[in-house]
Amino acid sequence: MARLLHIFAHPGRASSRINMALWRTAQVVDGISSLDLYARYPRYDIDIAAEQQRLLAHEVVLLQFPLFWYSAPALLKEWIDLTFEHGFAYGHGGDRLKGKRLMLALTAGGPEEAYGPQGYQHFDLRTFLTPFEQTARLCQMSFLPPYVLFGALTAEPAPHAQGFARLLEALRDDRFNGMRAASLPVLTHDTVPLLEGDQE
Repeated sequence: MARLLHIFAHPGRASSRINMALWRTAQVVDGISSLDLYARYPRYDIDIAAEQQRLLAHEVVLLQFPLFWYSAPALLKEWIDLTFEHGFAYGHGGDRLKGKRLMLALTAGGPEEAYGPQGYQHFDLRTFLTPFEQTARLCQMSFLPPYVLFGALTAEPAPHAQGFARLLEALRDDRFNGMRAASLPVLTHDTVPLLEGDQE
């Protein structure tokens, strides 16, 4: 089994339907560690040493957040800036995250067709996520395709939450097939069942 760390960051979580449904789902999946960043660090006073130890204790790091201006909410960015520091995550002697896996679970307000050359966002979603992918690469981590819900403002939470539970269990139990996942730009609740199998 893989030790899975689930980091949740949503500054408006009290009014969130989809992300709170995912958070509640994660709380009932056995064998994973979850942290609500905005509940733990409301004043942004991040305990760097504690968070680095948290990272070291897990093989898979999953960051859950709503897409904010094509990036992550501010506290999650701050958490990455401080904990993935030089000498720890990258740079001279910075190989403490080597071999771990990084994955995103995010919601986007716009529909899927908005993300592409012909859509009003003009770029596909993975283009906006390039900084996360390069962060993983610099830290010698594997970057897994993100678990995404497009049109989150009007979507029903249940199917996406059920898919999230299935994804968490597959990652935890080493049943997530990385080779199959790598062929997909993003994962959805419809594609997760296709990725359960021997880890590759």
